[in-house]
Parts: sequence; structure tokens; C-alpha cells
Amino acid sequence: MADRAQIGVTGLAVMGRNLARNLARHGHTVAVHNRSYERTKALIEEFGHEGTFLPAETPEQFVASLERPRRVVIMVKAGAPTDAVIEEFAPLLEPGDMIIDAGNAHFADTRRREAALRERGLHFVGTGVSGGEEGALNGPSIMPGGSPESYEALGPLLEDISAKVDGTPCCTYVGPDGAGHFVKMVHNGIEYSDMQLIAEAYDLLRHAGGMEPAQIAEVFRRWNTGRLESYLIEITSEVLAHTDAATGQPFVDMVVDQAEQKGTGRWTVQIALDLGVPVTGIAEATFARSLSGSPDLRAAARNLPGPRASKVGDVDTLVADVEQALYASKIVAYAQGFNQIQAGSAEYGWNINPGAMATIWRGGCIIRAKFLDRIRAAYDADPNLPTLLVDDYFQQAVAGAQDSWRRVVTTAAQLGIPAPGFSTALAYYDGLRAQRLPAALVQGQRDFFGAHTYRRVDRDGSFHTLWAGDRREVAG
Repeated sequence: MADRAQIGVTGLAVMGRNLARNLARHGHTVAVHNRSYERTKALIEEFGHEGTFLPAETPEQFVASLERPRRVVIMVKAGAPTDAVIEEFAPLLEPGDMIIDAGNAHFADTRRREAALRERGLHFVGTGVSGGEEGALNGPSIMPGGSPESYEALGPLLEDISAKVDGTPCCTYVGPDGAGHFVKMVHNGIEYSDMQLIAEAYDLLRHAGGMEPAQIAEVFRRWNTGRLESYLIEITSEVLAHTDAATGQPFVDMVVDQAEQKGTGRWTVQIALDLGVPVTGIAEATFARSLSGSPDLRAAARNLPGPRASKVGDVDTLVADVEQALYASKIVAYAQGFNQIQAGSAEYGWNINPGAMATIWRGGCIIRAKFLDRIRAAYDADPNLPTLLVDDYFQQAVAGAQDSWRRVVTTAAQLGIPAPGFSTALAYYDGLRAQRLPAALVQGQRDFFGAHTYRRVDRDGSFHTLWAGDRREVAG
């Protein structure tokens, strides 16, 4: 048995256990620890043959089994439990050692923890890990933050166990303190939007086109061979094709239509509001889950009147239009997410490379998709791209899709089928390209009731109109 482990994992629920197994399978000696030693023993008994594990009963034994600099991965619930584990292990470590939080922590907590541990000479590495249980075991997308020095010692191990696309690891150094967890948060927000758009595409094909789930599954399988190829499109076809064993009905019809959430989408929207970044697609996806999870409100409103028409006549055209609308709306969702990453990077001085984020999201993570190669190419061509929508490829793709996109949004409105993701994506696109927005009127209103002032198009400075007086304009 090895004397020392290259890395240790404490917290051996499914994600922690699978991450430890992934490390061991790649030839790394892994120290393992859990508050309940029974879980540690179960890991060794069931999976000890997969590699070299050093089980520890106590934190002291766990830390003593690690080589310097010590790399301690904590896999516990975000919030207070994470702080408790940090306080348990930090006194046992020495300057230069590192604590890696691979859970879904709020990036503000990560910034606080990193600053506090830096004062004690320790590296704190907030690390986003995407891919769920399967990814943790077989190769996730990994987004580590923290100090550049910590990545020198930790990076090779993380790159080794990450997913690979064309031989490139889906792991790279993101930036200082909370940058890794911030990027993971936005990744999850984009995931919310992507899933909502796919769900709306299904809903339109089902209720506007009159198609059955198994037929729609075939449509998604076909889409997955083209530009929409992605993990989410792939699994959607599997879910729609599945038959419920107990009833013989389509599985999707037997599932309660209330979508749950763990909070990362909500965080993305909250932080976007703080940064002043319009992530309307992520916001609508988050609110759509909230609406679905309000059964009493929905029951009270179920008899509200709606349109008489219920279906379209040309299903083939609908299918083609929905594919175009889905692709265009997806471009908008990712454009908004990458804008938020750029805004967060500027606000906190992280210097995040957006093209590198597209690169590491191509494999391992939930939003992995062929489409991300296009995003990487766009940022390679122009690292300071203001929005993906002005990149030549994406601009042409949306231009080619917009007639179909507008028909889909119109059809949804005419038939009373909720399509907030498609609708808000189109509104955002039209808002960006508008020569002039009605915000001028909003500024006039604000100045009228609150003397908030306004700026003019023909000269510099701020101004106020004496609305309650003679309506002269004065300097603001």
C-alpha cells in the first residue's frame, strides 16, 4: 500500500465517492474520509479494486496520509456544512496546502473563504464540477478558481480526470477567488434556459402539431444529428420515447408537471440584476419553473378564457420552424450567459477567457454540445466580442432563422401555448437591433415624477424639466 496520497476526498456521498473513484482509476492514490466511517468502509469494500485508496477514520489521520502540498477536496452540502468542514480541516493543514471545494457553492461565499484562508497561508480553490454523478465518475467538465499557484499543483490531476474532446481536457484555470464557482453558476443558468427552450419545442410540437411523444422523440433524434447535436437534445429523445411500465402510457404524461430547482438558476438571475446584465432567457426559464411549481395558483386560473384555435394545419412546416426557433433562441441564451461571464470578470478583476470556457464545456458537462465549437471559434477570432450575436456565423444563423422564429412565437400566442423562452429571446434580439428604444419615454416619466433627470441626444450633460412649473429645462 502507498504511504502517501496525492489527493484526498472528504464527503463520500455519490458525487464525492465517484470523484474519488475517478481519481483512483487514473492511477492516483486517493485518501478518503467521511464523517461516518461506515461510508468510507463501504467505498473500499465495493470499489477498492479500482485503484489505491487510503481510508481514514479521523480528519487527523486523513491529513497525515496526504503528501505535500496537501490537496483536500471537500464534497459536502453548500453553505454552513462547507464552512464547518473547512474549520475542521484548516487547523490541521500547513502553509501552501490547499482546500478544494468542488460543490455548488455561491461564488460570494467562495470569495470570502478564499480571502480568509489566504490569511492563514492556505489556498482555497472554489471548483465548479459539471456532469452529475456520471461525469464525476467518467470525466466531468471542471472549472477551478483560486490562485495560479494552486493550479500548478492541482491542475494536472484535474485535467487528467476531466472529460476530453479531441484530446483537449475539459478543465482549465478560470481565474482568482470565486471565478470558478461564478462560471459554474452561469453554466447552470444557461442549462436552465436550454432545458426550457427544449421543453417549449416539445410543447409546441405536441399541442400545436398534435404529435405524440414517440413521434416527437424521432424529431429530436433527427435534430441531434445536425447543428443542435447536444447531450440535452439526446436525452430529451430518450425521455420522450420512454413508455411507463405501470400504465403503458408515455412516460412524460405520467410525470407531475412541476419542475424543481436547486437554486443556481435563481443565483444567476440575482447576480445578473446586480451586474446590470439582461439574462432574460435564464430569468424566464427560472420563472417558468416557479410557475410550474405553483399548483394552487394554476388551479385557480385554470378556467381563464383562451383562444379557440388549437392546432396548426401544416405539421411539417411547424417542425422545421421550431428547429429554427430553438437554434436561434439557444444562441441568444448562450450570448446572454457569456455576457454575464464577461461582466463578472470585469467587475471582480478575474480576466476570464470566454473562449476557454466554451472549450471546457464541450464535454463532460450537461450543456455539452457541438454548438460550443462555434462559440469557441467566435471568441478565438475576437476575444473582445461584445455579443455572440454579432459574430459572422451566429449573425447569419439567426438571420436565416428569424422568419421561422417569428412564426413560432406568433403561433404560440395565437394558440395560447406558453412559450416564454422563445418569446423573450426574440424580444431581446429585437431590442438589441432596435435603432431606438422606448427607454426615452421611461426617462421622461422618471424625470416627471421623481426629478431623476435625463440626457439629451444633441448635447452633453444631464437635464431636468420643471414639469410642475413652467416646463423650462434646467441643468440636472
